[in-house]
Amino acid sequence: MKGLITSIITVLAITGTQVCAEQQMQAPKLVIGITIDQLRTDYLENFAPLYGDKGFKRLLKEGKVYKNIEYGFDNIDRSSATAAIYTGATPSLNGIIGDMWLDATTLRPISCVDDPNYMGNYTNESTSAELLLTSTIADELRIATRNKGLIYSISPFRDTAVLTAGHCANGAFWINTTTGKWCGTTYYAEFPWWLNQYNDRQSIDLRISNMTWSPVHPKEKYTYLPEWRDIAFKYKMDEDRNNKFRRFVTSPFVNDEVNLLTAELLEKSLLGKDDITDMLSLTYYAGNYMRKTAQEAATELQDIYVRLDQSIATLLEIIDKKVGLNNALIFITSTGYVDSDSSDLGIYRIPTGEFHLNRCAALLNMYLMAVYGEGKYVEAYYDQQIYLNHKLIEQKGLSLPDIQNKSADFLMQFSGVNDAYSQHRLLLGSWSPEIEKIRNGYHRKRSGDLLVSVLPGWTAVNESNPSNSKVVRYGYIPMPLIFFGSSIKAEQINTPVSAECIAPTLARYMRIRAPSGSKAPPITLQK
Repeated sequence: MKGLITSIITVLAITGTQVCAEQQMQAPKLVIGITIDQLRTDYLENFAPLYGDKGFKRLLKEGKVYKNIEYGFDNIDRSSATAAIYTGATPSLNGIIGDMWLDATTLRPISCVDDPNYMGNYTNESTSAELLLTSTIADELRIATRNKGLIYSISPFRDTAVLTAGHCANGAFWINTTTGKWCGTTYYAEFPWWLNQYNDRQSIDLRISNMTWSPVHPKEKYTYLPEWRDIAFKYKMDEDRNNKFRRFVTSPFVNDEVNLLTAELLEKSLLGKDDITDMLSLTYYAGNYMRKTAQEAATELQDIYVRLDQSIATLLEIIDKKVGLNNALIFITSTGYVDSDSSDLGIYRIPTGEFHLNRCAALLNMYLMAVYGEGKYVEAYYDQQIYLNHKLIEQKGLSLPDIQNKSADFLMQFSGVNDAYSQHRLLLGSWSPEIEKIRNGYHRKRSGDLLVSVLPGWTAVNESNPSNSKVVRYGYIPMPLIFFGSSIKAEQINTPVSAECIAPTLARYMRIRAPSGSKAPPITLQK
């Protein structure tokens, strides 16, 4: 009995020490979020023989690595994924249903960060975070520190710069793809003097003529993806003078540019210089050059990962020198999607086809006129969604749920349609795991009355911009989540984890509340 009591006391003492240690853990001076557009776990691992020792290999060895993060909603793109990471909520709550959607008042597509009330710095785009409907982890840090915690974001892209900065950051900066300058918005209080100087003396437009991209390693080392060309690629960044900066932001050089501005920010600001936690959000790019497919540009894609590995190593060195890695908590994750592949050639006899939403919308309107009388029942369509004319339906005294459900049944008859979902079915219909993911990606005030799901292998044709047509594929793509810092337990975990866990996990280790729409539990990271 004495031995049993002694053992119980020992266990309680050890447990108490561990809980106490977790409670007494110092909040980091700087939290750094790195969102890498289209980063894939399988590519990250399979290209490893091409890496150095101070980038991805270091993260995989010393960090807590989740090999599979999952997003709890469908139709993921860069904006909706980024918003989910930083809010801990799905589009049904945070409102960011995509990079763009149809504005119900104007029936025109808008960007998720458009706002005519705020002018731009070094850009004519008017931008804010007002369309983001919940708080972000960055917002909560500003609230908890009474605006003393500094918040900045740097991204090649306008949407991710603003969505990661949140509603009350000090500044958000992105690349103007027309001029090559770093730009921002008057929505945030600060466009710093040092960034004006950077644009005048060091911006991309002053250096791009000297940038040429060719493989880091000999061509024969790039063996993971099949390559159809015999000659190694070589791109001069300014070869297309009218499109050079748009090309630049899909090249690996853009990650180096993010690092250069990060170093300037850490040098010229007070970020990470005191005991109040600050936050820096960065976006890198790991998709293919000029949105080509892996079949079209296999060597380029592998080289992008090689150069991304070097950029990660450089960033870690910058952080260690300016702030100290022991004072930082870093997380790295992916936007959860990849650019569309090209359609399969007919010689392979794989079932395929083209789905045209405009044709479906026109025929649906004819059907509804035959049933309910004259009128324009279909008001607009966009991104596999159809918007009905609510005002006309109300004037005629018709039931909106009945028309939505009849329309969905009609759309199911079209070739290439896998399923059609009415708003009524999504919001009030029976539950299933598939319906839940679609519901989570649906916002009742921003999404259409009807959502069309296209069969795998078929091309959803974008009539207004054919280059944005998408080949539908349902295959699972693994995406990583890595936490890295002095107190993080090194571990590799294959069990999937929700992307919505990231924000509450950061909140826990910053000792602040989770964002307003966050429901997921935090992950335990400590040693």
